[in-house]
Amino acid sequence: MANNRRRITGEVVSNKMDKTVVVRVNRAYRHPLYGKTVYKANKYMAHDEKNECQIGDEVVLVESRPLSKNKRWVVETIVREDASARTSAVDVIAAVPAAVVDTVKGAASAVASAVGSVVETVKDVVTGSDDADDTSDADDDTSDDEDDEASE
Repeated sequence: MANNRRRITGEVVSNKMDKTVVVRVNRAYRHPLYGKTVYKANKYMAHDEKNECQIGDEVVLVESRPLSKNKRWVVETIVREDASARTSAVDVIAAVPAAVVDTVKGAASAVASAVGSVVETVKDVVTGSDDADDTSDADDDTSDDEDDEASE
């Protein structure tokens, strides 16, 4: 025997109840007399056994026996999950920019220290003063003075 129960697709608008969601089903049809497109939305309460649905999810509802005063539908499948309602997905997405920022900061500090050492080297070359050269020049000056005194 084929399963020919009615199925409708809609968006979850509320999941505050336990094992129950409210689903809005939008439909559009042409007015029979005027021909204008009419948009209509109905809300259905549906049974969600595992409380899996979040607000914004697109779900397929299937007709069932009466489960409560207002509940006549059961969530069959979740067609599309709304990522903004999923906190774990948001945390993963938020962690990616932080990792990028840390990497960029590390690279920037490495570049800054390398540039600083290059600038120091260039300054020493331009001014002609170098720490190693200064000590050797001082030794040379004293030896030159001694040579001058000895020749006199």
